[in-house]
Amino acid sequence: MRLVPTEEQSELRSVLRSLFVKECTPELVRKWKAAGSESAGTVFPDSLWRALTEMGVFGLALEEELGGAGATLNELGIFYSEAGRALCPSIVYSTLAFGIALDRLAGQEMREQYLPRVAAGELRAGVALWDAADAHNVKPTLTATRADGGWTLSGLLPFVENAELAELLLVTATATVFAEPDRVLGLLVEPGGQGWRSTWQPTIAGEHQYRVELDGLFVPDERVLAGNAGLALVDVRWVADVVTALQCVEMSGGGAAVLERTVDYVRTREQFGRPIGIFQAVQHIVADIHIALEASRLSADSAVWWLARGEQAGRNVAIAKMHASEAYKWATLNAHQVHGGMGYVRETDLHLWSERAKVSEIRGGTADVAARWLEEEIGLVH
Repeated sequence: MRLVPTEEQSELRSVLRSLFVKECTPELVRKWKAAGSESAGTVFPDSLWRALTEMGVFGLALEEELGGAGATLNELGIFYSEAGRALCPSIVYSTLAFGIALDRLAGQEMREQYLPRVAAGELRAGVALWDAADAHNVKPTLTATRADGGWTLSGLLPFVENAELAELLLVTATATVFAEPDRVLGLLVEPGGQGWRSTWQPTIAGEHQYRVELDGLFVPDERVLAGNAGLALVDVRWVADVVTALQCVEMSGGGAAVLERTVDYVRTREQFGRPIGIFQAVQHIVADIHIALEASRLSADSAVWWLARGEQAGRNVAIAKMHASEAYKWATLNAHQVHGGMGYVRETDLHLWSERAKVSEIRGGTADVAARWLEEEIGLVH
């Protein structure tokens, strides 16, 4: 694992940070949060999306033949880190996850059909491939029944991010055909239409979460991954691990932003005629935040590095998730304490990171859930 970034990676980080300072302001974050309601389908961060498209972010880790930049997950991790600092709207992450999943799971024809559109920023999409409360549980909750020219889907997806903003949603379903073994299908679903019902699910951070119920929703054969042959759950699990690891990088970036805001505050806030940053109790809190966040960053970067090599890195992802969930939450809580009463004034924007930290902590599984992943990886669970 390379700990020192290359010159190109440092430049990428610098450019991304400048972009987010301009295009992803706290005002945009507030609007996105306020829009996380039943009217969310009419809201979209257009200016930010265009800027990210022009920079090639959506195709960053895709092959050049598919319209991408030919970079790796390591470079995509740099994006997630800077996006976490700026509290980037989740529709960006959903679309990137869709690209990662399709690139891994789909055949060449489908990849050539959809991934250039993802890279060009022409397609808003999302995934529903694992349990929202346990990312290592990739067993489908939908069932697929054979129909003329395709399949009909039925079942429940309890938490689907950006279901009403996405133009396509990648899901899995268990297909049962008489005299054939059960198999897992990957399917591209168009939200809306006959057999689709979605209900907004409110969250503390105003995330665009929906409960989706499918009842006989038809999906044609041309939108079934791997030509009805079925998917290997190990590949779906790899996608879940990649998205989780990148999420951990995002959380580390968010924590770093909180730390910077806190350091700036203790340098200027005075008590007894002196900056509160000179008091040892405050210094201890800031130092502890820094240590926790560095452990989170290094473990997340390690997980991404192994996954970028195509490895199954369940142990690394579990450790990263455990560190990130606790470090981000702990950093925001202590930042509020250091800010004192001012830290609880909503106009200071600190709560935006606190709310995102809480949602991120439970997305895909809490630290306790990740600890069970680690137990499984090292053979403590049979």
